[in-house]
Amino acid sequence: MTLIKSISGIRGTIGGKAGQGLTPMDVVKFTAAYGSWVIKTTQIRKVVIGRDARISGDMVNNLVAGTLQGLGIEVINLGLSTTPTVELAVPLEKAGGGIILTASHNPKQWNALKLLNHKGEFISDAEGQYVLELADSGDVEYAGVNDLGKVIHDDSYLQKHVDHVLALSLVDVEAIKAANFKIAIDCVNSTGGLFVPALLKALGVKTIYPLYCTPNGDFPHNPEPLPENLTEISKLVQEKDADLGIVVDPDVDRLCFVCEDGSMFGEEYTLVAVADYVLKHTPGNTVSNLSSTRALRDVTEKAGMEYHAAAVGEVNVVNKMKACNAIIGGEGNGGVIYPTSHYGRDALVGIGLFLTHLAKYGKSISMLRSSYPDYHISKNKITLTADMDIDALLLKVQEKYKAQPHSTLDGLKIEFDNEWVHLRRSNTEPIIRIYSEAQNETVAENLASKIISDIKEILKLN
Repeated sequence: MTLIKSISGIRGTIGGKAGQGLTPMDVVKFTAAYGSWVIKTTQIRKVVIGRDARISGDMVNNLVAGTLQGLGIEVINLGLSTTPTVELAVPLEKAGGGIILTASHNPKQWNALKLLNHKGEFISDAEGQYVLELADSGDVEYAGVNDLGKVIHDDSYLQKHVDHVLALSLVDVEAIKAANFKIAIDCVNSTGGLFVPALLKALGVKTIYPLYCTPNGDFPHNPEPLPENLTEISKLVQEKDADLGIVVDPDVDRLCFVCEDGSMFGEEYTLVAVADYVLKHTPGNTVSNLSSTRALRDVTEKAGMEYHAAAVGEVNVVNKMKACNAIIGGEGNGGVIYPTSHYGRDALVGIGLFLTHLAKYGKSISMLRSSYPDYHISKNKITLTADMDIDALLLKVQEKYKAQPHSTLDGLKIEFDNEWVHLRRSNTEPIIRIYSEAQNETVAENLASKIISDIKEILKLN
């Protein structure tokens, strides 16, 4: 059993003993601390909650709602929802914060509490540390019987989110409708199965081939939208002669596309393509994290604008975007953050912008992909053991490559001309992620293999 407390929220596997997994006691403990933080910092006794379709979602939802009630907080319960929908709802409801019950791309045994501030944005690292310390101290005061909170169930936000996307000036519904796209979708049996078809229909897409759109939490494949998990939609796109495929993760903040020939557009290129479109209409800077493709930098500089890198983690990207007044940003995992909409990764906003871009481009999605600089990222990981000193390990790798340009903003990123490798501890899993990029797939993989070999050698010597 695993329980991880980080900048990405409280995440763990369901079951086991308290403190070792995301048990009911842990859910109550951290929800109570968060609710207390909301009351103290905002004096607003209202919190929005929503969940993905995980099997454990109903159980966790009941615990969270009841705990918030016990603190005297009014709960706006969106039920089956998406991460970006809850983010939009928090300021619209004038709430003090929001909790999204989702473990994002993690398998079905996981769930999590993703914590938002009153703006509908993820809480900062310092705020998260305060919540964790409060949870550990147990210094929480609950409301008396006459001051208990109430729960209001609100199912209006699917339509509100769709309307929000349609209202964006760079989303051209008529252009999308005129393109007459035939689109296959894979929503991994989570809430995208409700939201994505509704959005596509509102955008005028008449032909939709749904795959795994029943929101029952029974993930038919690993829910992370990586190529090895998307073989079925690849076949469906080809069998139906669709123009493209759309894939989202369980909480609909990550977005990737499948080309008409069944090949992957590449989740790294979701942000690149959307940024290219936005930059054509709105001059400004862009941001992605250190583990994302340099193609965004290339596209940004081609448009005469500036690219900036941030540490991994949505809150870090958002902070950097605000600091450099970026007009578009996100992460290479298919996460698009469009500030004109809101400061959060939003697959629905990404779909609206991307389909407009593709419709106006007027050619196939594979041709659009080939119009961008071609880089290949190799994504690897090493599972951690309890006795592994990660910081010391990274320092030894840094020493070995001290002659190369490198950054320690987030883990260790080493640059080799147009190639790079990035090593960092995951915020969401007990692993070290090792990403490498080059203009050739083999070179990228060889670069990763070399670094992994170096790490194994270092570990042997210790």
